[in-house]
Amino acid sequence: MSMQVNSLDLETKVKAMYREVAENPHGEFHFEMGRAMAERLGYLPADLDRVPVEAIDSFAGVGYYFHLLDEMEGARVLDLGSGSGMDSFIASLKAGPEGSVTGLDMTDAQLAKAQALRQRDGFANVTYVKGYIDAAPFEDGSFDVVISNGVINLAVDKVKVFKEVARLLRRGGRLAIADIVTDVVLPETISCDATLWAACIGGAWQQDHYKQAIRSAGLEIVAEQTNDQYRFLSNNAQGATKKFGVKSVSLRADKL
Repeated sequence: MSMQVNSLDLETKVKAMYREVAENPHGEFHFEMGRAMAERLGYLPADLDRVPVEAIDSFAGVGYYFHLLDEMEGARVLDLGSGSGMDSFIASLKAGPEGSVTGLDMTDAQLAKAQALRQRDGFANVTYVKGYIDAAPFEDGSFDVVISNGVINLAVDKVKVFKEVARLLRRGGRLAIADIVTDVVLPETISCDATLWAACIGGAWQQDHYKQAIRSAGLEIVAEQTNDQYRFLSNNAQGATKKFGVKSVSLRADKL
């Protein structure tokens, strides 16, 4: 790739956008948020009823993947890019009191919101940590399950992220994610635009490249689906969706 998105500029824009997601969930974004969207993607109303409503308001995920995971009771779970915490709270319900959930995020406002909700609603098995998904501050093999929702497309070095996932998972561990991919490789005018990247489009990889990065890390894809119910809101984002086949997928991959 001759040109590249400026990673510092990107980090600043992503942090700004997701600070806004945390603090002003009813503002205008390129993407949809909140409970109606979560239910349309496949989240169970019974689960959503048991997690903080403020976390659901700021939910900016792109798909549902918990149904791709087997039993999670007692699992050590890592949520990469945990945001305001909706997925980590749902993972906490599924892991149960014997399990644990760690949310990793780089945006202070998201972490502060998730931590406050965790404390208020007594999610004792959940911890939030500040850090980057391509350089997580944990030991090798620390987790049984890694989850992530609409976040890996924001990383400049996806190959590094999946290698990091493989490092963090124990042998036989499971990765379940929802993310944005494309049918065709995006032109540089889009892939070098940090604003479109922060909107979950500019950083999206062509789906075969994306899957290859997962396999190269030593993970085997065992289930996948397209999330037809996910849609972008802004004209800019919708245009890219039509033109380049930008879409949401959920998949599970196991560490061999």
